[in-house]
Amino acid sequence: MTERQRISSGLPYELIVGYSRAVRVDNLVFVSGTCPVNPDGTAPPDALSQLRRCFEIVETALMEAGGSMEDVVRTRVYLTDRDDAWVVERIHGELFSDIRPANTMLVVAGLLNPAWKVEVEVDAVIGDRDRERVGG
Repeated sequence: MTERQRISSGLPYELIVGYSRAVRVDNLVFVSGTCPVNPDGTAPPDALSQLRRCFEIVETALMEAGGSMEDVVRTRVYLTDRDDAWVVERIHGELFSDIRPANTMLVVAGLLNPAWKVEVEVDAVIGDRDRERVGG
């Protein structure tokens, strides 16, 4: 049987809703939708700071799973305002210009907290960095 590692961020919502910040099965890691929540429960005011916070949380979960941002193979970014797309492009480019995961960016009507402007999901394959294909 395959072992499942659950990674928790420690937020009470995980137990209430019944989810994990991330789950690792074999060398696959799936990071849940990650919102820009600071340790004190607040959110940064702008999309740029919010996206950076989301990726900080994602990176922490990946590290706890034994991986890193270099293992990311897919990202999904949800925006509440299409005018913030430039922020996503800029930050995503800074983080992933060499890694170049598959990416989806969606504009949605809203997120659970009206203060949140972005949410991020990430999938990673740990230890798969040496398998890059020619022409990638």
